[in-house]
Amino acid sequence: MSPGSGGPRGAPGARTAMPPRAAVHAASGHRLGASHPRQEGPVDLRLVPPALAAWAMAALMLDAPPRWVIATVVICGVAAGALLWRSRGWASWRRVSVAGALLCAAASTCSAALHGADLHRGPLPALAGRYAEVDAELSVSSDPRRVRPRTAAAHAVPPAVVLDAEVVRVTEADGTETVTRTPVLVIVRTNARTDARTNARTDARTSESGPATERGARPEAEWLALLPSTRLRVHARLEPPLPESDEVAAVLKVSGERAPHVTGQPSGAQRLAGELRAGLREATDGLPSDARALLPGLVIGDTSRVPPELDQAFRDTDLTHLLAVSGANLTIVLALLIGPPGLAQRSERRGLAAKAGLPLRTTALCGGALTLGFVIVCRPDPSVLRAAACGLIALLALATGRRRSLIPALAAAVLLLVLYDPWLSRSYGFLLSVLATGALLTLAPRWSAALRGRRVPPRLADALAAAAAAQAVCAPVVAVLAARVSLVAVPCNLLAEFAVAPATVLGFAALASAPVAMPLAKALSWCASWPTGWIAEIARSGAALPGSGFDWPGGWPGGLLLALATAGVVLLGTRLVRRPWLCAACALLLLLVIVQPPPLTRVIAGWPPAGWRMVMCDVGQGDATVLATGDGAAVVVDVGPDPVAVDRCLRSLGITRIPLVLLTHFHADHVAGLPGVLRGREVGEIQTTGFEEPREQAAFVRERAAAEGVPVTRAAAGERRRAGALDWRVLWPPPESPELTTPRPEGPNDASVTLLVRTGGLELLLLGDLEPPSQRALLRSPAAALLGSVDVLKVAHHGSAHQDPELLRRAAPRLALISCGADNSYGHPSPRTVDALRGGGAEVLRTDTRGAIAVVDAGSRTAPRLEVATRPP
Repeated sequence: MSPGSGGPRGAPGARTAMPPRAAVHAASGHRLGASHPRQEGPVDLRLVPPALAAWAMAALMLDAPPRWVIATVVICGVAAGALLWRSRGWASWRRVSVAGALLCAAASTCSAALHGADLHRGPLPALAGRYAEVDAELSVSSDPRRVRPRTAAAHAVPPAVVLDAEVVRVTEADGTETVTRTPVLVIVRTNARTDARTNARTDARTSESGPATERGARPEAEWLALLPSTRLRVHARLEPPLPESDEVAAVLKVSGERAPHVTGQPSGAQRLAGELRAGLREATDGLPSDARALLPGLVIGDTSRVPPELDQAFRDTDLTHLLAVSGANLTIVLALLIGPPGLAQRSERRGLAAKAGLPLRTTALCGGALTLGFVIVCRPDPSVLRAAACGLIALLALATGRRRSLIPALAAAVLLLVLYDPWLSRSYGFLLSVLATGALLTLAPRWSAALRGRRVPPRLADALAAAAAAQAVCAPVVAVLAARVSLVAVPCNLLAEFAVAPATVLGFAALASAPVAMPLAKALSWCASWPTGWIAEIARSGAALPGSGFDWPGGWPGGLLLALATAGVVLLGTRLVRRPWLCAACALLLLLVIVQPPPLTRVIAGWPPAGWRMVMCDVGQGDATVLATGDGAAVVVDVGPDPVAVDRCLRSLGITRIPLVLLTHFHADHVAGLPGVLRGREVGEIQTTGFEEPREQAAFVRERAAAEGVPVTRAAAGERRRAGALDWRVLWPPPESPELTTPRPEGPNDASVTLLVRTGGLELLLLGDLEPPSQRALLRSPAAALLGSVDVLKVAHHGSAHQDPELLRRAAPRLALISCGADNSYGHPSPRTVDALRGGGAEVLRTDTRGAIAVVDAGSRTAPRLEVATRPP
């Protein structure tokens, strides 16, 4: 036990004398605290082994057979009893510590077994195995969230509302009624043709204070308005959970055509929390899109408005922790109350409590109430629970006059939380939160001191050490999940750190003022939008850099390998830090690897090749084609499914001006990347097909174009345009006219804009996603006279088997390019299509195996010579 702790050192009952300075606080009687609080000794690590033992046993025993649980508890109990018996009157503290770890492991095993048994209790698991339909009464245990699948398909998949709940009563088809408490996942299936603009208006007006009651409100809005602790009655079809869904016993699929049947209102605390959260959402409604989406996430972890491309940018730059409420948020809240933690027990302490004259114990009680409210408003996510537990332990130390020790506080928080909720032991979010906090408490101070010793300014040293320490311990776990290593995580976190504190403080001020003074809340939110927008810009810019990261083996073997590599880098860094010039050279080299300026990459990697005319970007399962029109300018045909991927491709090509973005049709794998093209570039016009299906994606294009002030026009057959050395003609679709007998397209693919492009001495045919019916109609149209042997063919529909043989024969390309994603679920490209193209004499290149593909005209107009360069994925 550390000196000054008041505990025994030698024989039973012995007490160590309290040093004079340590007795000052206890004897001062000063209600605001003494100027010299009790001093602590070395870091107390005694709670670390029990916490780790409890964590490990919880993770192992959640789904263990009962005999293993009983055996583990008995063995741990007997071993702990033997160690305590041999400790001879509490003299051997090492044995006592081991015994304590064993007892914590036994307790954790019991808790995990009881929580794991919840998944097998009652009739729901068996009913789910039979896919039975039941009437169930639920207690909602999480905020509902709208889930839309990632853009990986051409056709829109119906969105859904998802929420966690407990089934408290279930009625089977034969009338059998059972009372139970079983955790389930509820999936509310909504209408697949929901308009995106209607969804946006619904988001803006949805209240979180209770079920929506306005007349005419859409059912989806009422489902999204539900609060935790609300009771519902639903008719649902049960399904077994997915193998990775550890915490639920079944999945309830409910129709979203009707509003939820509420049988019990949420608790008063949840209603208050809902009003606060809804107030913050209302206060941010008029902000720019990024601030409107991010500010609720930064303050209370509400990420419902964050668009998929921005969420992916945060993932690519390892900034997702900013959208998960954590200890940083609680620290800011508590700092407003108690001031700087280092002065919390001194007479010169600061904060609102000191200004109000509150004594230490009252301050601690107020801090505890504030922490509890923080958990309710921000929801009990793993990082929130960990931060709250650490904060409560620190406040307890403040109330008892004992200076807080953060390592024991963290260990105690882990121990208590794992005993309370063993499922946290398998939560990657909880693991990342604990690892980051531990790194900030152990590695960061030492690294900061080392940097200060090398004449680095103190604030920069602290920020750099904190970002590097957190990244070093968390990167292996992130690699386990994402199979990717980010090279921009540390600089992006450093740049974002300066904006996090003002954004969070102003956001909390807006949250508190919204119920009583909405104009003030809107003003505060407007002020917070500046640092919030800065954070979003950092995430997008970092993710779009060509060298922002690289693939890494996934799973725990990959994580272990990265941990070893990180340790090697840290050891190497301790030597490099003594050589400033070498450090500067390494930093410059890393910067060049990340930014990859086009002039440098052209010299080193040969990309982009000099004189390139066309580049098919590697954007996964989708299309994005770039046609050069001059220095730094290009026409872009389709933009792929991922804004980050297409932005990265354009950056690698040095494209800053785009006279035209042509979207062949409105499927998501051709239009969802539009924000990445519009961001930071001068765009003259967006041209689309006249067949505006799917409607939600057509609305998305028009909304993004309007937000950037870019006009939207329609393309029709017969149109001819020119930009620089580029000349193109629209072959399809024909204009809508009563005189024309062309049938109406059966779907978006058949309405794809088809281009015949001439650039330099090359002729290119871009078919979009045309299906065979429209391909045959194109051959019967007046544009067929223009078709002949072409140099390059952009194969329709990612090389699917649906191709018209006559069109392939008429085109007779020298080079056939296919844009598709690696290991896609559609089987693209079809071997039959590839064989047909090769049989016609074409060289076939695919982005899933070759990466980005550049076409170069190395000859002249009279003697064109086709060359190809690729950039591996």
